[in-house]
Formats: sequence, structure tokens, C-alpha cells
Amino acid sequence: MTQRRAILSGSVFEERIGYARAVVDGDWVHVSGTTGFDYARMTISEDVVEQAEQCLRNIGAALAEAGCSFADVVRVRYLLPEREDFEACWPVLRTCFGEVRPAATMMVCGLADPRMRIEIEVYARRGSGGGSLPLID
Repeated sequence: MTQRRAILSGSVFEERIGYARAVVDGDWVHVSGTTGFDYARMTISEDVVEQAEQCLRNIGAALAEAGCSFADVVRVRYLLPEREDFEACWPVLRTCFGEVRPAATMMVCGLADPRMRIEIEVYARRGSGGGSLPLID
């Protein structure tokens, strides 16, 4: 039987809503939709690119705790309230996913808080990547 393990980031949202930042189920790692909040400070930038960078830092931390990296990501979903914001994020997204080339979808939709300008969700399979890729600093 496969062991299931929850990874928590310490976000107040996880506690209030009742979810985990990520769930490890065997070799699969499911990272919840992750926004640009700095969970240690519970702050969020107004800039969509800075939010994308913080999303990737948050996701990278969850992946590392799960024992994998961006190189193991097989699926990514981008959720944005404004489609015009997406292209500005491409260079940042390419730093983590450009070599990996996961399956990807971008959707325009409302997010839970009007300050949120991007949310990113990923699925990874541990051991599927070609090594470790740099994290966003």
C-alpha cells in the first residue's frame, strides 16, 4: 500500500480552509494551487511577476520537502484573473520549466483574494526528471 503524506507550508490558508500545500502519494507529488504570498510574512506583492517568482519559491520548497524538484514536474496549471498578465510572467516561468517542458494549461478565472494575480499548480513524479534545476532566489 502506498504511503500518503501531507506537506504543510505554514500558510494560514491551509489551516483555515483545510488543505495541504502538497500531498505525496507514492512517487506522485500533487502541489496545490499556490499564490504569490510570502507565507512567513503573509504579504503579497502587487506586481504579477514578483508574485510568479514567489509562487515558484513556494512550490520549489514543497517539491524539495517531497524529495523532488522542478525537473520532476510533469503538469503545470497557471490561473490568472487577467490574461494580459500572463506574458509578463513567461521569462520567470521559463527558468523553472523551460528545460522540463511539462504539459501546461493557462486559465483565466477569479482567484480567492483580489490581491492575487497568479496561482500555479503542479504535479510531479519523483525520479522522473533529468536532475535538479535551479530554484528561484
